[in-house]
Amino acid sequence: MIWAICGRYGYVPGMWWRSGRRAGLWAVSGAAALVVGAAASAGAGGRVIAPEADVAHHGSVTLLDGRLDVSLHSRSHGPASLDGATVRLRFSEPLAGAQKLPGQCLWGGDRVVLCGTGELRAGGAAQQVRLDLRTVGAPDEVIVKIDTMWNGGATDRNPSNNEHQVLAPATGDPYVF
Repeated sequence: MIWAICGRYGYVPGMWWRSGRRAGLWAVSGAAALVVGAAASAGAGGRVIAPEADVAHHGSVTLLDGRLDVSLHSRSHGPASLDGATVRLRFSEPLAGAQKLPGQCLWGGDRVVLCGTGELRAGGAAQQVRLDLRTVGAPDEVIVKIDTMWNGGATDRNPSNNEHQVLAPATGDPYVF
């Protein structure tokens, strides 16, 4: 199957440099997508399609004297409910070590925190996570990047409401996303 797809689009294994690197990479990418797509849609007795759930994250970030407060609200706008999702928060400044995180969160590095949302019912109330963190030193500003790292395999056609980047100057004011 891959040979048929790659051959059709001008890619010959071992000779991709002759047909142009871009064409070869596109052909391989397309073949991989078709193989993965075929595996994902194949089910017992019929076609299985991933559920669609519009996951959204909103909240605020406050920074003052190296103390970083993050309030995060996650929800599914539907149409499907989710058993849970994992939110990744990445910080431009390193966070102080030995800080306790809420039970649904864990460290992904000195600048990364991962949090589970719990069940997200379609159209239901938001699940809230509050982080009270300290940075190394007292930076003038911190950039926080928020995104969904895992959503149970659901399709989200509106990622703009779950991918945010927030600049939080050290003013003590909440910056909303």
